[in-house]
Amino acid sequence: MTDAPDLPPRLALAWGVAERPERAPKRELSIERIVDAAIELADADGLGAVSMAKVAQSLGFTTMSLYRYVTSKDDLLLLMQEAALDVEYPPAHEPADWRTELREWAQFTMAVFASHPWFLDIPVTGAPLTPNNLRGADAGLRALRSTPLDDEEKMSVILLVSGYARNAARLQTDLARAVAAAGGDEAVQGGAWADALRGLVDEVRFPYLRPLVEAGTYAGEGEIDDTAWGLERVLDGIAVYVDARAAGAPGAGRAPGRQPTTVTEPAPATDPRDAVAPVEVAVHVKDARVKKATLRRRDAERRVREAQKKVRELEKALRDAQKAEHEAARAAVEKARG
Repeated sequence: MTDAPDLPPRLALAWGVAERPERAPKRELSIERIVDAAIELADADGLGAVSMAKVAQSLGFTTMSLYRYVTSKDDLLLLMQEAALDVEYPPAHEPADWRTELREWAQFTMAVFASHPWFLDIPVTGAPLTPNNLRGADAGLRALRSTPLDDEEKMSVILLVSGYARNAARLQTDLARAVAAAGGDEAVQGGAWADALRGLVDEVRFPYLRPLVEAGTYAGEGEIDDTAWGLERVLDGIAVYVDARAAGAPGAGRAPGRQPTTVTEPAPATDPRDAVAPVEVAVHVKDARVKKATLRRRDAERRVREAQKKVRELEKALRDAQKAEHEAARAAVEKARG
């Protein structure tokens, strides 16, 4: 049996390889109970309601007793996210249908965020390395198994889709909070807001916006589900790229001779109107660990992609500098000869 890897405390806790303190007789405190209590507080009153003191109070323990299990609030937040992502992702389709599976993966991710609005309030501090975060990434990659994309392209795709899911969920959460803070019904507030805009937005100052305000489109009174519609446009763009790769086109930014890691026929694009209504998603909770991983995985993957892009930019800058140096040296030699 191999030794457990040497991980930072918070990751060791998330992976279940950290040494757990011995519990005194008649005491029932555990990491799972602490995380559950913290999630309950956050679900009820937001992330601001979570502190080591309040969690301890809700459990009937002293604050210091919690530190025997969780060494800091940052560690607790990470464990809360990890628990929130302890979910069962939608099953794979047979035969494989990358577009349907990727859509369901994105919708499922947004459902997790909707179940725990505080999730997106936790800052991203690094690459996602916890098990449930990685399971989320694995589920996204599984959706692309039938495409001709290579490994880097698959990572870029799930970063793109998860980034959209995160931003869409954040917008919905912020709007819901705004309505709650105003103490009114969303439909009533939206109607009052739309009426006010009709009186303020005139055709002279806002010639292109005015027709939308008059029709109620700007106030969100249309029939299209903006979130689902936007997701379909993201998938449309991916479909164009997948089709091009299937036809033999080189990957973006790659040499023409480079081959993808897998080759198979992509699934056909669906009618955009068929996907306006999201699939019904169920979030399954396991024991004391609820749901928590995709956020940090996605953002970390985004950071990885951004870092890789930066490396490519620096490599190009280096090549340009070397070329300029060579040309300057050649010019100096020619000048000396002349």
